[in-house]
Amino acid sequence: MKSRTLQVLIVVLGLAVSAVYAKEGSDQYPYGAENWFTGALPPPGTYFLNYAGYYSGTLRDGSGNKVNLAGTTPSVDAVFDALRVVEVTKFKILGANWGLHMIVPLVWQSVDLGGTASKFGIGDIDVDPIVLGWHGENWHAVAALDTILPTGAYNKNDPRVSIGAHYFTVQPLLAVTFFPVKTWETSAKFMFDAHTTNGATNYHSGDEFHFDYVAGKHIGHWSVGVSGYFMEQLANDTVNGVVVAANDGFWDTGRKGQVFAAGPSMTYATKRHMEFIAQYQREMAVRNRFGGGKLWFKMIIPL
Repeated sequence: MKSRTLQVLIVVLGLAVSAVYAKEGSDQYPYGAENWFTGALPPPGTYFLNYAGYYSGTLRDGSGNKVNLAGTTPSVDAVFDALRVVEVTKFKILGANWGLHMIVPLVWQSVDLGGTASKFGIGDIDVDPIVLGWHGENWHAVAALDTILPTGAYNKNDPRVSIGAHYFTVQPLLAVTFFPVKTWETSAKFMFDAHTTNGATNYHSGDEFHFDYVAGKHIGHWSVGVSGYFMEQLANDTVNGVVVAANDGFWDTGRKGQVFAAGPSMTYATKRHMEFIAQYQREMAVRNRFGGGKLWFKMIIPL
């Protein structure tokens, strides 16, 4: 098997207006980052990965409509570059290969809330010392427990210049890759995000379930298909333990977020197992969060 990456986590995108129409703080996981061979831990070795891209979106309310904030629809534009190192060891645990990884994201974002401000810096760093990967004849699976640290800049008085969430997140996950036939692949990564409370505001963003997916065909060194993601917030946002009041309708109760996205994805793998992936994902069914489009470029280099 050609060398592939395990799960991809980047801390970028999705800044929300604090306690106004959407959850507080940035999305610590950039939905849709994972795609091809997401459930296949690569062979033992060291891998460098670089993720670069661009996101643009406008804020939607609990009914999916654009927010009108003093005559302006809040918007965000972000450029990101995440640096990741993955080490896959020769040791096995419960029959699985043992790996570990760390991601350090660099983010520039510009937010317009009727006045524009921008910020550049390191986002929330992701670490995981125990990643387990199993391999079958036509399937692969990865189980892990990631921890996302509140290392990004945060300003409780101005969400426009916050690129960190200012809380910890524990993220258990299961990623699977399956080949129903030799050249066709279906992959998905299922995650649950458990957030701690923001100590600066006593705001608690509700826990979330989300998954990334891809389905497509491998043609020689090329692969083409459709990738995307789905996220549903399961618990209400609260402040000091009290549920945040709804703005409009059932879907806005507790400011629960929701999003679905899909778009084309393409990858090319060299004979030396370097990989280059490009994809675009358009967000739909957006509630209580920014909605727009993401353009990704990913590079994987075995060291």
